[in-house]
Amino acid sequence: TKYPLLKYAKTTYSASFPLTVTTHRSKKTTVSTSTMESRLLLRATVTGVPQLRRPIGAIHRQVSTASSFTAFAKLIGSVGEGGNLISGRQLRPILLLDSSPEKREILKPVRAAAGDSAGEAKVGFLGKYPWLVTGFFFFMWYFLNVIFNILNKKIYNYFPYPYFVSAVHLFVGVVYCLLSWSVGLPKRAPIDSNLLKVLIPVAVCHAIGHITSNVSFAAVAVSFTHTIKALEPFFNASASQFLLGQSIPITLWLSLAPVVLGVAMASLTELSFNWLGFISAMISNISFTYRSIFSKKAMTDMDSTNVYAYISIIALIVCIPPAIIVEGPQLLKHGFSDAIAKVGMTKFISDLFWVGMFYHLYNQLATNTLERVAPLTHAVGNVLKRVFVIGFSIVIFGNKISTQTGIGTGIAIAGVALYSIIKAKIEEDKKKGKTA
Repeated sequence: TKYPLLKYAKTTYSASFPLTVTTHRSKKTTVSTSTMESRLLLRATVTGVPQLRRPIGAIHRQVSTASSFTAFAKLIGSVGEGGNLISGRQLRPILLLDSSPEKREILKPVRAAAGDSAGEAKVGFLGKYPWLVTGFFFFMWYFLNVIFNILNKKIYNYFPYPYFVSAVHLFVGVVYCLLSWSVGLPKRAPIDSNLLKVLIPVAVCHAIGHITSNVSFAAVAVSFTHTIKALEPFFNASASQFLLGQSIPITLWLSLAPVVLGVAMASLTELSFNWLGFISAMISNISFTYRSIFSKKAMTDMDSTNVYAYISIIALIVCIPPAIIVEGPQLLKHGFSDAIAKVGMTKFISDLFWVGMFYHLYNQLATNTLERVAPLTHAVGNVLKRVFVIGFSIVIFGNKISTQTGIGTGIAIAGVALYSIIKAKIEEDKKKGKTA
């Protein structure tokens, strides 16, 4: 030929993106710059195709037999952006330079289009109906919390050992966490000594608050315990003002006045009132207040599911010694035997298992719900949850309440709702001020 040193190869791509190279004899015309860009010098090497460098005679024979060979090369960029880079040169498929629509149709990435449409459908569903997912979280949070409180009180009616039952709650939750980690749902986050040091105070307060709450549940009506626990915002505000030195707006203090008044009214005429239940519920409020304080100091990048799992493990270790010391002798003497005689071994074990599952899941769902909604929405939801629990417990157990107790409970719940709304708005305004 007239150009013995320049032998070129056309490059084409199939739908699954293999690189097909066919050789041919160059024409006796001047090669333009665009044509040079669309062809590959025979000196270039393609990974996996060592036969590309061939004698000129071999190329002549290949032209006569119209044979071809295929090599696979990793694409850099999409086909529409100009193809591939091989040996530092960008190759532009000759099909893109051809005006034939039939040839251009070959380059359509069918699989990618299918995947994109599927992804759009998935994102579209979540974007179109987010309230369904959030509503499901709220429903399950309420449902599990109500079922836990009812089943928990039923257990105390025939097995009044709150220290042991509290440990069972945490034990079932820990087993659930370990099984979830074993299957990778979720994956266990590693923990170091520094994180462990900040989580231990949170877990200890969680354990104390959990035990004292159950002591109150066993001693008095569920509705009365939840009415007393409505004072928790008052203890939170007091701790923030006097222990942390944070300034609490006067509006928050005023919103707490009906909470204190309502709890006092309900306590004076509560038919199931006793000092053990009242004091235990108050200690629970104080413990959970300190848990909130330590939680703020223990902020971590670890997801909430793993954090709660580690807190449950530590809290279980804290709960076991009191259960053995306070209730161990009684349990071995007649506690277990009396419960089994009343309801049977199967129901006794199944009740303990399910109450532990409901306890762990409702707490985990409460945390997950908080991550999905604004603080104001979660605060209102938390108040409504307490209303649901009090209402269902009165209906299920047939607890008789006086008119004054009912009015006091309503005033306390209304005060908590007002406090939660004001506090959530203040926090949102702070966030907006920081981002502005």
